[in-house]
Formats: sequence, structure tokens, C-alpha cells
Amino acid sequence: MPGLLVLMGSGETSPTMVEVHRAAARTLRAGARAVLLDTPYAFQENCADISARARRYFARSVGLEVEVSPAITGADWVFSGPGSPTYALDRWAGSGVAGDLRARVRARSSVTVLASAAACTAGLATVPVYEIYKVGAEPHWREGLDLLEPLGLRAVLIPHFDNAEGGTHDTRFCYLGERRLSRMERELPPGTAVLGIDEHTALVIDLHSEEVRVAGRGGLTVRLPGSVTVLPAGTRTDLAGLRRLAEGKTAGAAPAPAAAEPRAVPAEVTLEESIRSCEEAFNAAAARHDPVVAAGAVLDLEAEMVKWAADTEEDSGGVEQARELVRLLIARLGELAAASGRRSEGLTALVEPLLELRASLRESGRYDVADALRAALVRGGVAVEDTPEGSRWSLA
Repeated sequence: MPGLLVLMGSGETSPTMVEVHRAAARTLRAGARAVLLDTPYAFQENCADISARARRYFARSVGLEVEVSPAITGADWVFSGPGSPTYALDRWAGSGVAGDLRARVRARSSVTVLASAAACTAGLATVPVYEIYKVGAEPHWREGLDLLEPLGLRAVLIPHFDNAEGGTHDTRFCYLGERRLSRMERELPPGTAVLGIDEHTALVIDLHSEEVRVAGRGGLTVRLPGSVTVLPAGTRTDLAGLRRLAEGKTAGAAPAPAAAEPRAVPAEVTLEESIRSCEEAFNAAAARHDPVVAAGAVLDLEAEMVKWAADTEEDSGGVEQARELVRLLIARLGELAAASGRRSEGLTALVEPLLELRASLRESGRYDVADALRAALVRGGVAVEDTPEGSRWSLA
């Protein structure tokens, strides 16, 4: 039986973590039972929608059929992700899941993947992130699952370690910031390290070979009073080396980064970066009056939205930001069409890609954006007629 513990900083159901999930799934036997543990977000009104999106992600992107269950007994693969760490802890303690998770790591069997809120529970103490960041509670720790103790690691685990959503205020370290984390570190038992996992990054521990690797976009930070060591993505070491770092025994402990691991280009790009890139491409095309390339940028952005539709992270707002930008760029495409002086020369090269985009929007149920695109074309002097054979256009 495989034995893997995978801890993710964020992006657990996004394109950035697909290769990490696939590598873990390849260790499973045929017919393995895969369980999605929805406890961290079970209190949310959209719980069923989050689970449905996660199941689609694992089925389509990873090739893993996943069942949603509040229990994990007998599961070969277990995944748990976003939500509230403390809500999950309270329910896991009362249901026996906490003991089952510890038993899986202690037995060094099966695949356990914990991300975001669930990963936050893996250490000997847990950050009550909702209570501190959103409710205003005084910085404090909650007792964690201590899944790392059987591996000889005396540590707390903090996902979203390099978060930068705050802009003008410090939201690193799972929204704690330096001031609060420094205060909380002084309250930890002596000899406890902070393991920080960056966003879109995974710490993968092979429980059999004890190989440790850092995968994804960011790094793993081992933080102790007076010392900080960062292991970038691509680093390979072993549990003994990681333990020495966590104990402050740095001599010979820090591994050299391995060569960057091969991974698909989409895994290297976040949705926010794609939004920025598509907008820049559109603006450059518009500046040189190239409607074909401008329309292509909108099509690229729509394709990115489809890829990220399964992402269960609730706080980033990336998909909604992309939708808003699509609306804006569609309106600007209408202006480009109007500026063409209603001439048919070269108009086909602009309109045909837009009609393809509109058809794609309608197929995915985005009728509001499809209607906005049609209205933009009308303002530009292009009439669109829907027929059983498809959409046709003409100059109004």
C-alpha cells in the first residue's frame, strides 16, 4: 500500500496542483476508495456546490472518482481542504476522524492530502484564522491534530504563508501578518518550529521511503526563533533532514534544490496572472487597432475561467474578477467594431471569433455574458441572428 502525506498551502483544486494530485493518485491500486472529507466547509450554505466542484475537478483533471463522506475508515485516499480549521477540529474530535487521521500517518499507509484549512490542523497547534482575522479575537492557538508527531516533527503548520491579498496590510502567514505571528510564536512550547507552506505549493512526504519534496510555485519555510530557512519548489530531502532543520540543527541539514520538476505550463500560472496577461494582450492589440488579436485575448481569458471553475478557494474572488473583465473587454470590442466605420472589409476576422466566444458562453450557461456580447456587436453595427444551424451575422 502507498504511504503519502501531502500538505498544500492553497490551490488544492486549481490547475496549479493537478500534477501533484496525479502523482499521488498514480500510487493507488485499481479500485481504490477515494474520500472527500467536507468537514472544514460543512457549515457553509454552498457546501454541496463546493463538494460538487471538487468532485468534478478530481474526476476530470486527476482521473479519480471521489465520494463525499464524513468518515474515512477504509479509505485508500483522503482529501480535505478549505473552510474553518477550528470547525473541522471540533467535529473531528467528536466523531473519531481525528484519531483515524493520526492512525493513517502513524501506520504510514494510504494517501492523505490536506490543504488550506485542513492542512492548518496538521501540527501540534492550529491557527484559528477565522476567529483572529475575521472576528477580531486575540491571537491564540488551538490544539492541533499533531499528525507530524509520528514523523518526529515538533511543529505547527501554516498554509497561505506568502499570501499577499492584503495589499496595504500584512496578510502573510495565513492572514496573521508578522506582528501577530511573532507574538503567537512566543506562546508555543519550546522547540516548536513553524512550517510555512506558500500558496500553490505542496509538501509531499513519502511515508515509506521518508523522501520529502517541495512541489508547485512557492516554497516551504522552516521558521524558528532567530532563524528562517526556505526550501524552494523542486527541493528534495528526507525526513531526517527536515527534522534537523525543525530542531535548529542546520549543519548539513539544508538540502540543495533539485532541478526544477517537469510540469505543464498551466500549473505554473495562477488565475490572477492569467487575468493580467490577457488584459495586457488585449490593451496592446487595441492600441494597434488589431481586433483579431484583441478578440483572441478575450477567448483566452474565457478558456482560463473554464479551467479554474472547479477551484474551491472562496476568498480569492479570481473567477468573478475574470468575469468582470470579460464583460469590460467585450464592451471594448464593441467599440472597436464601431470604430471600423461599419465597413465589412476585415470585419469577418473580428466577428467570427466573437461568435465562437458567444457560442461557448451559451454552452456553459453564461447567457448573461453572451447577451452582453450580442449587445456590444449590435452597438458596433453587427446584427446577430440565431438559427438552428448556428448564429449568422450581417451589418445592421
